[in-house]
Amino acid sequence: STQSTWGIQLTSKTSMVLALLLANLSADPATADNMQYKFFGYIGVACALVFANLGAAYGTAKSGVGICSMGVLKPELLFKSTVPIIMAGILGIYGLIVSVILQGKVSSSTYTEADGYKHLASGLCCGLSSLAAGLTIGIVGDAGVRANAQQEQIFVAMILILIFAEALGLYGMIVAIILSQG
Repeated sequence: STQSTWGIQLTSKTSMVLALLLANLSADPATADNMQYKFFGYIGVACALVFANLGAAYGTAKSGVGICSMGVLKPELLFKSTVPIIMAGILGIYGLIVSVILQGKVSSSTYTEADGYKHLASGLCCGLSSLAAGLTIGIVGDAGVRANAQQEQIFVAMILILIFAEALGLYGMIVAIILSQG
């Protein structure tokens, strides 16, 4: 074990790997630039999936709390009340679709600076739109299923609100796919 100037313990294998990486990067500046652009593309891949799944998880959890609470009073409405959870789960699928599309594009050998930035914007567009939709679905789903237990005529209004919330995620996915092309 050796100690560097920053006080970090490095093994000989770690030092060798770092030396090889630095040698590879400094040998060909074009390769280093291409890797930098790919970094932004891969961050776009991660943002699409992570933020979409955060929205899906929040929507599922928040709606699930409302369903459990409502199920105590009216267990016959449990199946009908799973609509918000299904809609929240779809948000994760949007992120998965965009991530797979972006990952295929980032792997290209002719990856440019513009591609990296487009794919970062694409991932953020899908991920953050799905996150916003998940927050909305969670809040509306929780309040909606509880209100549905007290007044069943509210069900149609709840579904309409959930559809418009889901549309936010869908719009983000559509724009992300358009950004990723070309």
